[in-house]
Amino acid sequence: MVLTEINSDQFRDMVRAATHRMGKNAEFVNKLNVFPVPDGDTGTNMNLTIESGAKAVNENLSESVGDLTESLSKGMLMGARGNSGVITSQLFRGFYKATEGKDTLTAQDLANAFANGVTTAYKAVMKPVEGTILTVARVAAEEGKNKANETDDVSEVMRAVVDGAKKALKTTPDLLPVLKQVGVVDSGGQGLVFIYQGFLEGVLGEKGNDDYQLDEGEMDELINAAHHQAESAQVQLATSDIKNGYCTEIMVDLTADVPNKEEFNLEQFREHLSNLGDSLLAVSDGEVAKVHVHTEHPGDVFTYGQKFGQLGKIKIDNMRIQHETILENNEEQEESVDFAVIAVASGHGIRELFKSEGVNRIISGGQTMNPSTKDIMDAITKSGAKKAIILPNNGNIIMAAKQAAEVSEIPVGIVPTKTISQGLTAMLSFDPDASVEENVEAMSEDLDTVKSGEVTKAIRDTKIDDIEVKKDDYLGIVDGTIKIDNPDLVDTTVSMIEKMLDEDSEIITIMYGSDATRAEANEVVKKLKATHDDLEFEVHDGGQPVYYFLVSVE
Repeated sequence: MVLTEINSDQFRDMVRAATHRMGKNAEFVNKLNVFPVPDGDTGTNMNLTIESGAKAVNENLSESVGDLTESLSKGMLMGARGNSGVITSQLFRGFYKATEGKDTLTAQDLANAFANGVTTAYKAVMKPVEGTILTVARVAAEEGKNKANETDDVSEVMRAVVDGAKKALKTTPDLLPVLKQVGVVDSGGQGLVFIYQGFLEGVLGEKGNDDYQLDEGEMDELINAAHHQAESAQVQLATSDIKNGYCTEIMVDLTADVPNKEEFNLEQFREHLSNLGDSLLAVSDGEVAKVHVHTEHPGDVFTYGQKFGQLGKIKIDNMRIQHETILENNEEQEESVDFAVIAVASGHGIRELFKSEGVNRIISGGQTMNPSTKDIMDAITKSGAKKAIILPNNGNIIMAAKQAAEVSEIPVGIVPTKTISQGLTAMLSFDPDASVEENVEAMSEDLDTVKSGEVTKAIRDTKIDDIEVKKDDYLGIVDGTIKIDNPDLVDTTVSMIEKMLDEDSEIITIMYGSDATRAEANEVVKKLKATHDDLEFEVHDGGQPVYYFLVSVE
């Protein structure tokens, strides 16, 4: 049967199916990360972005598809996280602009919407790179346009879009050498394929093997996690009072076959999980179970869930870091400033360093936990300032910061800091009496003079350029490039810093993270001083997650 138009109910089905498919495969997309480091969050970012859009669509009762695409666009705009999430939100911003005012969508309307999404997304990226999500979106849209010239069947157009996306995804390793070297396709492109596949399922009215839908009230209860937002209650606590520090969420596909699978009983499931933590919410529709719990041992929750099926969405938040941020921001909220500087950072010591340099408000986040556009917007609003500067301190947060600046009601400038070290250096040039534009120029001027190093642990074996990476070895990363692989933490750090030095180097700043110690940092300094007695060293307790050491050389 030929389907000549998409109505509001069908479009809602498309969004729901796309959201479910993306959520189901978020961890798979995360694992496509090129670098063998624990920062693979493309799938998580795209999933949270489309979830935000889907929630906005669920709340819109309009029978006009154009109204629903507007809600989808706005929801994704505010929920966008990371470069992949921002680009996805821009694809659907263009989609909305092409469908504005339309009650239903014809085959030609659908093809035009995908094409306009590509135009919008390419414009949003300063230097578009082929072999990425942009390529997948572009080829998919081209295939959709070609099919719309042959048929009035919207399902055939959507099928062509999916086929085009899959075809383009296969070419990404040929367009980006680093993908071919590691043997993966582009993670953002793969995420978009999942979203488009969900759209096709929605158009066809199919319920795929991995498609599921909880009661809307239960889904909202968990997505919103409203008790996390009760800041007025949290400010009455001390961070040390938090007994179970990790907010853990999982989804379990109960229909999946797994080794030694156990029979699922919701009451027993809840009872066991209640012994692993507190603030438990567990719901199931018989095909999937969704869990939210505060625990000290997230791995125990994962292991238990795997007894009954395959894990889908996984999410962990460090509530102690979040709580420290709430306390800090609650104090800051008492006094508005004329010109606010807002920085993204994790780790108690790093936040203190930024505050000592004049930063007014800290957004908790960084690697593996990119704040959304809305998170950044909220920080701007709560500052009470008349103008603001944002320091993203991570290359994957810059685009979300720019989106927040575009929709802000006050002038906001973005200093494109990609590391904590660059952010701290940028603050040395901040002038509260200068304009936003003057500050952005001055604070950006010396970013290239800062060499940034990061030490983390490899999560898999691979080869990057000429470096043989072994799982669980320590990696020394200089300005985004892996330079050292070594099983010893101190030796890795020393070797990395040696590669960062040149004849102009004077000051080395070392910030040790939550998984490193001051003794290890001092050992690094001792070894370097033995051969570089002319250098000055500063050591700080950064408290950051993921990275054992963050280093700057100036």
